[in-house]
Amino acid sequence: MTELAKNKKAYFDYEILETFNAGIVLRGFEAKAVKTGKINIAGSFVLIRGNQAYLLNSDIPPYQPQNTPSDYDSKRTRSLLLHKKELKRLIGLTQQKGLTLIPLRVYNARNLVKLEFGLCRGKKKYEKREAVKKRDVGREIRRHLNS
Repeated sequence: MTELAKNKKAYFDYEILETFNAGIVLRGFEAKAVKTGKINIAGSFVLIRGNQAYLLNSDIPPYQPQNTPSDYDSKRTRSLLLHKKELKRLIGLTQQKGLTLIPLRVYNARNLVKLEFGLCRGKKKYEKREAVKKRDVGREIRRHLNS
């Protein structure tokens, strides 16, 4: 499992309650671009419409700009492949107030491009400050132990 992209900001901005995995429906030239690491999932999110999950606002620039179709939109909506049971469960979970689905990382599993996304609750400003303080204290402790 090779990690192709990671949404570092999601771990800081959100409290991740549970994670899920899904396949991404990509075109051929998009798959090539993703496998070379040309994908940005920062600021993207997963939305469930009807009985289908979609990845919105993720950016996949063209692998070879000269050979891509002229009408290609790098931020197009992409379908996610989930089992029906998972989809029904996600529909129930996202109807709770304050919960959202945020992509955490894109990885390569057996030559397939997969997305790991989490059921998240947004952190308050004071919770973010507290996380920064904990990180700084841990860094100071490690610094003193190593010296």
